[in-house]
Amino acid sequence: MIDIYDNTDIDGEETGDEETGQLYEHFSFTADPGMSPVRVDKFMREKLPHSSRNRIQKAADSGFVHVNGKPVKSNCKVRPGDIVTLMLDRPRHDSTIEPEDISLNIAYEDSELMVINKPAGLVVHPGAGNFHGTLVNAVAWHLKDLDSYDPNDPEVGLVHRIDKDTSGLLVVAKTPQAKTSLGAQFFNKTTHRSYNALVWGNLTEDSGRIEGNIARDPKDRLRMTVFSPDSGIGKEAVTHWRVIERLGYVTLVECVLETGRTHQIRAHMKHIGHPLFGDERYGGCEVLRGNRSTTYKAFIQNCFKLCPRQALHARTLGFIHPQTGQQMDFTSELADDMAALISKWRDYMTGLANADTIA
Repeated sequence: MIDIYDNTDIDGEETGDEETGQLYEHFSFTADPGMSPVRVDKFMREKLPHSSRNRIQKAADSGFVHVNGKPVKSNCKVRPGDIVTLMLDRPRHDSTIEPEDISLNIAYEDSELMVINKPAGLVVHPGAGNFHGTLVNAVAWHLKDLDSYDPNDPEVGLVHRIDKDTSGLLVVAKTPQAKTSLGAQFFNKTTHRSYNALVWGNLTEDSGRIEGNIARDPKDRLRMTVFSPDSGIGKEAVTHWRVIERLGYVTLVECVLETGRTHQIRAHMKHIGHPLFGDERYGGCEVLRGNRSTTYKAFIQNCFKLCPRQALHARTLGFIHPQTGQQMDFTSELADDMAALISKWRDYMTGLANADTIA
């Protein structure tokens, strides 16, 4: 099964068939009949959003970008009806999902679905650089004796995803009927999902609503950024938050998703000036609040080591059971590393309060 978004490496750094010079087709696109002429690097950039224009230009310079069967440079104009292909010197990676014996923390399971409590660090689905060792491979192993479950059938399996370094709950459909029902609930926003996040700073209000379209950051394709709702850029996204506990320079908040966009909570919290603690991609791995003393900096570094990821946990998940019609609600305890991080901040604040009392 070919996924156009698998972020195939097109830098040409690996040379699988140097001796034969054979090229293998990875992607092929036909230009629309009414399209205006456009540079091939821009054309492919729109078709392969996970690849940068610079990488596409490198591929063209290496002879890997073809128009109508012939290699072209990146400034070649693509015209209506042209066939544009990406040809690389190695076969496309086989994305067939194979069962792998990886332990799962299953919160609930019946004939229709599974609710899994995912640990931080486990990739949910095979993709660029992570073709094995994912949660999907683990589910395939767990259900390998169930003849009706094919991990390569898109009509079953994951209904939604959470990031690699986010811990917590997600649901897997074991039947096509379950996936259709659950997918409709997510699409119609009738599911309930809440997350716990430790964010930098002391929020001025006790609760709030963040609304802002989310799209890929043009300066960093691995990061999402927020645009105005009336910008016409990206997809609508709404996050509701409320303060659970104030811990001086950081705050523990609950986030409830009204929509489910890639990196939604991470991008939205950064947008309002409160990045998730430890979130390297969104600037949360720096000392953003507090004093600049050596002791405090050492404390923060110890916190980063204690929980070496974004402090985000998918705590609750609620939906209607696709077969029984019963409301199903699940809650998971914070992952150990995040719980230890919060405890460390509590101890730190208690120490500051005691020092002020003594002084």
